Amino acid sequence: MTAAHWLFGDQLGPHFLAPGDGGPDRAAPVVMIEARSVFRRRRFHRAKAHLVLSAMRHRAAELGDRVRYVRAETYREGLREAVGDGEVTVRHPTSRAALRLVTSLSGVTVLPARGFLVPHDDFRAWAGGRERGRLRQEDFYRWIRREHGLLLDGDRPAGGRWNHDHDNRRPPPRGAHTLGAPAPYRPREDEIDDEVRRDLDRWEREEGIAFVGRDGPRLFPASRREALAALRRFVEHRLAGFGPYEDAMLAADPVLSHSLLSSSLNLGLLDPAECVDAAEAAWRAGHAPVNSVEGFVRQIAGWREYVWQLYWYFGEGYRHLNALRHQAPLPGWFLELDADAVTARCLATVLAQVRDTGWTHHIQRLMVLGSHALQRGWDPGAVTDWFHRCFVDGYDWVMLPNVVGMSQYADGGRMTTKPYTSGGAYVHRMSDLCDGCAYRPTERLGERACPYTAGYWAFLHRHRARLAGNPRMTQAVRGLDRLADVEEVVRQERRRGDAPP
Repeated sequence: MTAAHWLFGDQLGPHFLAPGDGGPDRAAPVVMIEARSVFRRRRFHRAKAHLVLSAMRHRAAELGDRVRYVRAETYREGLREAVGDGEVTVRHPTSRAALRLVTSLSGVTVLPARGFLVPHDDFRAWAGGRERGRLRQEDFYRWIRREHGLLLDGDRPAGGRWNHDHDNRRPPPRGAHTLGAPAPYRPREDEIDDEVRRDLDRWEREEGIAFVGRDGPRLFPASRREALAALRRFVEHRLAGFGPYEDAMLAADPVLSHSLLSSSLNLGLLDPAECVDAAEAAWRAGHAPVNSVEGFVRQIAGWREYVWQLYWYFGEGYRHLNALRHQAPLPGWFLELDADAVTARCLATVLAQVRDTGWTHHIQRLMVLGSHALQRGWDPGAVTDWFHRCFVDGYDWVMLPNVVGMSQYADGGRMTTKPYTSGGAYVHRMSDLCDGCAYRPTERLGERACPYTAGYWAFLHRHRARLAGNPRMTQAVRGLDRLADVEEVVRQERRRGDAPP
């Protein structure tokens, strides 16, 4: 008898059912389990819950009679209902908790992971050949480009450089309120979405399951067909303009030329190889400049792959690192996505975008949301959980390295060489979000003192002893000596505390 194959809710593309690596058989029945306990444990963004359930149910509809779709309280109960004591295969899950679950169940065979470019063993072999502690993303990125033949002209990188970042960090055009990029792909809801929304309403009303954020019309793909349409739309109409302004921020144009493909990749609707291949083909056909294509390839083959590998390589203990000993709880206004309580225009704008859509681009996450959390000394574990719950593309493997390592510097520099935070001058240079704000990015004291500028100096003062020995922070730390009012700034920021800035 052919063993059934279990599909998790982030393994929804056809590549997860393709034969190879020991299975599954083409005729294998498929099991999908919708476990309400997942939504009881965490207060997810409602738009995220909607997207995941809609994507699962769309996939079940595609599979038709081949799938047994079970709605249960837990995965264990659902699997028992679906197959009893029967044999089951499953692709390597994307979280440690899910891996512990499947390996604890009798009759379950775990197959190699899909949905990523590099097998775990290959990464461990690469990491084992590096100097101790030097798992630099740039080195990994160049290695994976060579291994997969990505954006190469013979043995040389396309365009003569591995890294086109210097062409991809432009501030928005002066006076522009939008880049004027063609609109991104947006799906149309259907009867499955209607059913999901009714179920979420009922769960809130009868099951005591609570959500955060707003669930408007679904903005992101929930099926393979929609995800491919979104990929085509980006490559054909938006990729060319992506690179130069990928770090920019505009209040009236929150998506700029970004691909909006992260949720489709992380649901497994798209495979990373087909995304980078499509982008490279656009460059070779002369439809997109090399800096834009390289920036997109770097996001997927570089950063996404790097984060996935480090999640497993660093081990479970990484979750509990807190090198800066930040312990402050997240304030209620942040937990509730209460953007209306916030005066600082940059933070209010970005927090409202999270509330309304469950998505922002990487600079808004790192240099507005994450930077504020770092400056205020919030518990990095709580910050990680918030990002996991509140973003449509957020999963444990995504957010743990991104937040603990990159955003909150809680690993003390294992992943990045310095804390990623700044004063208001960075936000002012890279956005229009300071325009019309009650605060001034150049001021650090008084009623108009920018929370980011004052918060930056207070952060450096608090961690001066640790950061003084970091070569990339030496100049910034020395800057404290030029501030005659630094002690007053620190007292001011203590008084501000965690009130909405």
